[in-house]
Amino acid sequence: MMPEMDGFETCRRLKGSAAWRAIPVIFLTAKTDTADIVRGFELGAVDYVGKPFNAHELLARVHTHLTVDRLNRENERLLLNVLPAPVAGRLKAGEDSIADHFPDVTVLFADIVGFTTLSGGMPPQPLVEMLDDLFSRFDELARRHLVEKIKTIGDCYMAVCGVPEPRSGHAAVLAAMALEMLASVRAFNASQGKALQIRIGLNTGPVVAGVIGRSKFIYDLWGDTVNTASRMESSGLPDRIQVTTTTRDALLAQYTFEDRGEIEIKGKGRVRTWFLLGPIAPSTATAA
Repeated sequence: MMPEMDGFETCRRLKGSAAWRAIPVIFLTAKTDTADIVRGFELGAVDYVGKPFNAHELLARVHTHLTVDRLNRENERLLLNVLPAPVAGRLKAGEDSIADHFPDVTVLFADIVGFTTLSGGMPPQPLVEMLDDLFSRFDELARRHLVEKIKTIGDCYMAVCGVPEPRSGHAAVLAAMALEMLASVRAFNASQGKALQIRIGLNTGPVVAGVIGRSKFIYDLWGDTVNTASRMESSGLPDRIQVTTTTRDALLAQYTFEDRGEIEIKGKGRVRTWFLLGPIAPSTATAA
């Protein structure tokens, strides 16, 4: 009943805006016909209060809807801590099963050297605080590089680039992150008086990605590319980044490598691997 733009149009525009659609809307109006009430809810209102109204009841309704909104936002935050945003959106849209094939991604595994021995000599609280500090540094690197952290398994950190949305240059992105992870461990050691070392492995290739579970679901990756990336880490050397020939070939124009030669890889036999050293110097790249 407002001039120029009535309440229905106001609600429609709010709900049509990505920036405003999450705000709860309550209609407070003298229009109390059933058709008007139904129209208000169809436009996205959370409540419809007719005039005359009781102020205490109205405030109680506002408080209830703000509480529900806060809980919904918290649930959304928790969901996005478990699943990538595009995957969470698909689940919320009603997809029952999510399984996708990605023909070309890069997978990273990182593991703390000698963690079993280290953990056996530490009380639980300092041990968990140490892992939380270190992995939070890795999480920040993943956030800055727009890399998808998949999970941690004990002292192992797993991430991928090119999933859940395809991305060009994924190998270079994870190479840069891996080098920064080594620097992050050095900074951690300097600040905490520790002497931790990590092994990092990279591999590039196709994967299958999807959501498994119902009450405690997880977004995970499967395939030979994942298994080989894990082997690159486990067969690597402390404070080195070991990569497959596939990853090395994807990075030749940007990074330098040390040929490790052929090593025995569980389930793969003799495999030629490489150590990632760092970016090609600008002068070298120009001369080439």
